[in-house]
Amino acid sequence: MNIQHVEELFQFIENSPSCFHAIETIRKKLNAEGFIELVEGRSWQIEKGKKYYVTRNLSSIIAFKIPENDFKNFHIVASHSDSPTFKIKENAEIEVNNKYVKLNTEKYGGMICSTWFDRPLSIAGRILVKEGNLVKTHLVNIDKDLVIIPNLAIHMNRAVNDGYKYNAQIDMLPLYGDNTSKGSLMKTVAQSVGVEEDSILGTDLFLYNRMRGTKIGANSEYISSPRLDDLECAYASLSAFLSETNSNSASVYCVFDNEEVGSGTKQGADSTLLYDVLRRINMCLGNSEEDYYKLIASSFMISADNAHALHPNYSDKSDPTNKVYINDGIVIKYNANQKYTTDAVSASIFKSICDSVNVPYQTFTNRSDILGGSTLGNISNAHVSLNTIDIGLAQLAMHSTYETAGAKDVTYLIEALKAFYNTSIEQVEDGQYIINSKC
Repeated sequence: MNIQHVEELFQFIENSPSCFHAIETIRKKLNAEGFIELVEGRSWQIEKGKKYYVTRNLSSIIAFKIPENDFKNFHIVASHSDSPTFKIKENAEIEVNNKYVKLNTEKYGGMICSTWFDRPLSIAGRILVKEGNLVKTHLVNIDKDLVIIPNLAIHMNRAVNDGYKYNAQIDMLPLYGDNTSKGSLMKTVAQSVGVEEDSILGTDLFLYNRMRGTKIGANSEYISSPRLDDLECAYASLSAFLSETNSNSASVYCVFDNEEVGSGTKQGADSTLLYDVLRRINMCLGNSEEDYYKLIASSFMISADNAHALHPNYSDKSDPTNKVYINDGIVIKYNANQKYTTDAVSASIFKSICDSVNVPYQTFTNRSDILGGSTLGNISNAHVSLNTIDIGLAQLAMHSTYETAGAKDVTYLIEALKAFYNTSIEQVEDGQYIINSKC
C-alpha cells in the first residue's frame, strides 16, 4: 500500500500546482464519490445519509457526511491548500536592456529562497474573465517549462557560499524570455484557457516548481516533491475521509487556504468558514441551538500539517528529548504557548485511536530557545472551540521548493485518520470521554 499511496500522492500534487488547482482536484474526487455541491449564497437542503461539500474562494473546501441516524458529534480533519511561492504582480513584465524580459513578483509565505534558483518553473493560478454580464473564474496552468530564476555566477558573487541575504525585488525575479517576448505574458495566460486577453479583469497567478515527486534513498524509503507541506496531509486526510463512514458522528474534511500567510482571510482558518458550515448543518437538520452546543462539546478536530524531522546534518536543532524521525510514524506536536493545540486530553484520545490500529506515533516540540511556527488548530479554535490536536508527518527542508518526507508515513496517516473517522468520541463530563472504535 505504501507504493500505491505514494504514487497517488505524487499525482495529487502534480494536479495541484496552485491552491485553486488543489481544491479543484479535491472537488473532482468528491464529485466522483457522489457528493452534492452546496453554495454559500443559496439555501441548503441537507438530508440524513447524504454527502455534501462547499467551497469558498475556490481555494478552501469543507466536505461532510451526514449519518442515517442522529449523530453525537463532528469528527473534523483540517489541512491547508497553499504553499510558499512567488505571486506575480500586476503589470509584471520588466524589460532589461532591450534584450531580456523578466517578471515582477513578490514573496507569498516564508520560503527558502535559495531553493528556487536554476530549476524549471511555470505559472498557475486563476483569472477572472468578463463574459457578457458574467464575471467568471478560469483556472490557469501554463503546463510547460516557462521561466527560471538564474543564479548569479560565483565569479560575480564570491560570498554566495558564506551566507547571502536574498533581496526579493532584485535576486528572485524570474527570466521570462528575450526581447521578442515583450508584452506576451497575459496573451499566453489567455491562450492557455481559450479566452481573449482583453477580457481578463483580474489575476491571482503564482510560480510553481515543475519537478515531479520521486522516491529516493537506498531502499526508496524517502519521497521528495514540491508542496509536501501541506498537500501530503490534504491527500492523506481525503483518502481516509472517502474510505470510512461513521454511524454516530458526522465526518468533516476541511482544507483551508492562506495558512502560510497567517490564515486571516475570508477563506482561511481564521475566518468563519468552519463555524458557518457547522451551524448551517445543525440548522438544516432541524436541530436547536442547544443541540449544536452539545454536538460541539463531544466533537474533535485533527489539525494536520507537517512537522520537522531531525536533520542528519543539524541534529542539535532538535529538542533534546523529543526527536522526530522520518518513517517513524505520525508526529504529535506540542507547544506550551499553544502555537499547537495539543494537550493531555487531545493527545490521549488520539493516541488511543492510533493504538487501536497499531499506527506508530512520536512527539515533537521545538527547542526552548528556537521559535517555532504555528498552524491551523489554534487559529480555527478561536471560532469553533473544541478538543483539537496538532499532528503532521515528519519531513526535511520544510518550505523548500522541493521537500523530503517518508514513504511509510503516508500510509500511517491514512490508516490513523480512517480509524479516527470510524471512532465515536463522547464527552461524559468535562475531562471524561468514551471512545468506541468501528462505529
